[in-house]
Amino acid sequence: MSSQAVPYLTPEQYLEIERAAESRSEYLAGAMYAMSGGSRNHMHIVTAISGELYTALRGRDCAVASTDLRLSVGKYNLITYPDVFVTCGPDQFLDNRRDTLTDASLIVEVLSPSTKNYDRGEKFLFYRSVPSLREYLLFSQDEVRVEQYTRQPDGTWLMREFTSMNDEVELSSIGCRL
Repeated sequence: MSSQAVPYLTPEQYLEIERAAESRSEYLAGAMYAMSGGSRNHMHIVTAISGELYTALRGRDCAVASTDLRLSVGKYNLITYPDVFVTCGPDQFLDNRRDTLTDASLIVEVLSPSTKNYDRGEKFLFYRSVPSLREYLLFSQDEVRVEQYTRQPDGTWLMREFTSMNDEVELSSIGCRL
């Protein structure tokens, strides 16, 4: 059985390809990985979270991004599309194209069967290296469950879990609730 070698891509090469592509891919350490489409539940959750955050942050120095803007995590050579993320203060872009940010105060991922272990594990490790990140939320799309990870002053992360539709998640990083 033969296998074809996958060439190493620089971040700049990835961005050139990605900006012209019809489908989205994630970049990690020189390789591109095609992203699968989300389910209807996934789309509803992303839309609801984006809308709630947009309303809550209106007129403030924070902005919501979802699915179409990329986030670059320099330490791990990752360029990805978080489901939803919030930046506060002046935007910090990777280049002058203004479609890839390098900072986030809050990142939200909606878990799917194929990505839930990655989102909880290695991807969270990557995200934790973003100095501005204060909170990470994981929403289940198959049950009422939200995992909230909050960076503490000493750099450790506190995890809280919410399992009721009546629960409110206090987002101290951006001063609002979901």
